[in-house]
Amino acid sequence: MTPFDLQIRTRFVHGTNVIEQLGTLAAELGAKRVLLVTDPGILAAGHANHGLHSLCAAGLTTELFDGVGENPTTEHVAAGLMVAERFKPELIVGFGGGSSMDCAKGINFLYTNGGQMRDYWGRNKATKPLLAMIAVPTTAGTGSEAQSYALISDAETHVKMACGDKKASFRVAILDPALTVTQPKRVTALTGIDALSHALESYVTKTRNAAAQLFAREAFVLLVRNLPRVMDDQYDLEARGAMQVGACMAGLAIENSMLGACHALANPLTARFGIVHGQAIALTLPAVIRYNAYAVSAEYAQLLRALPHVDPEGTDPPRIGAQLAAIVSQEIAAAGLLTKLRDVEIPREALPELAAEAAKQWTAEHNPRPVKQEDLLALYEASW
Repeated sequence: MTPFDLQIRTRFVHGTNVIEQLGTLAAELGAKRVLLVTDPGILAAGHANHGLHSLCAAGLTTELFDGVGENPTTEHVAAGLMVAERFKPELIVGFGGGSSMDCAKGINFLYTNGGQMRDYWGRNKATKPLLAMIAVPTTAGTGSEAQSYALISDAETHVKMACGDKKASFRVAILDPALTVTQPKRVTALTGIDALSHALESYVTKTRNAAAQLFAREAFVLLVRNLPRVMDDQYDLEARGAMQVGACMAGLAIENSMLGACHALANPLTARFGIVHGQAIALTLPAVIRYNAYAVSAEYAQLLRALPHVDPEGTDPPRIGAQLAAIVSQEIAAAGLLTKLRDVEIPREALPELAAEAAKQWTAEHNPRPVKQEDLLALYEASW
């Protein structure tokens, strides 16, 4: 077993209707003034009101910022910062999908440390403490509740900036499957496939360790088994709870293992053509699995054996890769997502430029099999 340094800085509270504990948990952290960060969809669904009610019932003064957009940008963070500077919170709640949680982290960086988001691009750039934060994920996808990174896009260049700092870890994450029931079916599909990619990539990265793999493997099993269930029945709380825990475990694995080529390929598709992240992942993940099998066929075989009633078909890397890619492709098809770049109208002549951008992505360096620009182009071609 290779050495590892496992750090889990977040308390996880899981169960149906545990959102009712938000006020108590915030008070336990010593806060009296709480800023709740969310998006208009979560507010319209009524979920944010549950959180606000719990905070008020605990005697806490609250303020709402609901200006988060999909794929949060520096503009969303700046708008939230204005609210924070006026309200002067002592604790921040990120309530919603990964966008709300990442935006909450971004607001926290600027409110406590000043400057601009690009100042925190990278790792451990904050020099002062951040406010305590609580995460309330309403999707089962990003795993942001378990990570110290915020992904914030530059509003002008559309470049995704990964801003990470151990001080930006949530103190508490509330995992309430009842909050995920009202998700549109497409959101369930997109976030579910994203979470599955997190489990798969973090299990095999160059920087993987045995502790991270425990979380990644369990996440993989939970997600594969339960994504079809939630696609068939949106009110299946048992399956939704399993998806939420799986996504969270995958987030823990990312925090300790990082991601790989699939995310390097997906990010330029979002930045250049506006392809939603989960769909971009679905387009490229099977090809990356087949490519990486030449380096990590033993690890892929371990994942196959973790599934009930599945055994690796021999030891040949291409066969192992094809078998795992087929299972993932079945999950993508069951989720109703598109599978080829041409299906989302990506022009083939754009692939070289996309490959050049993918080669600059920070996750590419963690891929278990080295990927140069020409390799990334070949993966785009295989996905086209």
